[in-house]
Amino acid sequence: MSEIIPIASDHAGVELKERLKRELVALGYAPLDMGTNSTDSVDYPDFAHPLAEKVEHGEVQRGVLLCGTGLGMSYAANRHHGVRAAVAWSPEVAQLSREHNDANVLVLPARCISEDESVEILKRWLSTPFAGGRHSRRVAKIEEGEGT
Repeated sequence: MSEIIPIASDHAGVELKERLKRELVALGYAPLDMGTNSTDSVDYPDFAHPLAEKVEHGEVQRGVLLCGTGLGMSYAANRHHGVRAAVAWSPEVAQLSREHNDANVLVLPARCISEDESVEILKRWLSTPFAGGRHSRRVAKIEEGEGT
């Protein structure tokens, strides 16, 4: 069975979301579209929170969010216990977010990068494992600080 990858965007990322859904399918994943499906203005937390809840509750291992800068989606998603949402603007940043921080939500800045760059970032993020080791201790310290 293919890994389910929920994907959501606000109005700024809706077109890029459609491209990334096709890429996920081509890579053997099962994208779960959690909206929005229009370029009409919407509020990004309305889409970030439901996706982050799926990660928080262990329904999925990871997910993808998109908005104009990536910042709003990351702020909302990172409010959830166990969610480590990383804004990535290059394949290298995506790789490091996985290797060092075990990022489980990729956030893409749809207005700041091209479709082709987004695809490369997504591929690198999906294919990079968490390095563990000293990074495990650091990730644990992130979780210790939640809710304080």
